[in-house]
Parts: sequence; structure tokens; C-alpha cells
Amino acid sequence: MSIPVDTKVKLIQAALDARDAAYCPYSKFRVGAALLSADGQIIKGCNVENASYGGAICAERTAMVKAVSDGIKSFTALAVATDVEAPISPCGICRQFIREFCKPSMPIYMASAKWTPKDVNASEPLLLEQTVGQILPHSFGPEDLEKVA
Repeated sequence: MSIPVDTKVKLIQAALDARDAAYCPYSKFRVGAALLSADGQIIKGCNVENASYGGAICAERTAMVKAVSDGIKSFTALAVATDVEAPISPCGICRQFIREFCKPSMPIYMASAKWTPKDVNASEPLLLEQTVGQILPHSFGPEDLEKVA
């Protein structure tokens, strides 16, 4: 599943912008995420840390929770950005959280901190594009619960 180039640019730029709002006084590791809803909305999220480390929430889950709390549950793409020069993938818990609402074929764009709109068709080291199924193979999703006899 691919999205129009201009939408891809807006989505990645939104993830980079969301990164600027990160609250990460402990790790100093800023992360921004941007979800593209099926109706074309972009929902941004950033990581929000807590002095009780287990209370922290990742950027990807922040964006997803914001969307779901507004009644949006259908998505067509996700972009993730950090301050790291190499593209960074969502963590394990985020991968499972993403899988709850997103099809395995949905693209995830992981952008380098050095990515710019002119790099929209670039590949690593500036942009890594994989699907939910690629980052979480053999996943467990809501449809698996329907298999219970």
C-alpha cells in the first residue's frame, strides 16, 4: 500500500515536528510519530516520560491513543522520527499496539534526523520503509481472537 508522495512528505514532516514536543528529561531521546488516518487526517504524538519510568509512553502509542480517543480507528500509514542519524524502528510494545489497529500491509516510514523533504524517495540511511508485518512478523491481532472455539 503506498500513499501519494506529497502526503508521505507531510506525514514524515509531522513526525519530525512532533519530536520537538517530546517530554524526555530522563532519557533525552526525543521521538515523534505521525499517523495517517483512512480519511486523511494526520495525528501526531511524542514520547512522554515519567519519573516513575514505567509510566512513560512512546510517541507511537501517544498518537494512536489520541486518535482512538477521538474515534479514529482506521489508519493507512505511520511515520516515526528521532534525533538519531539512522532510522529507528518502533519498540516491541509499540509494534504490538500498532498491530491492534493496523493491517500488516500498512507502511511505516522511519526517518533519519537528517531527512528533508527532498529525500522523500531516499532509502537507508535517510529513510527506512517497512510494513507492520515486516517489523512484527507472525503477529497476533484482533482477528486471532475470533479463532477461539
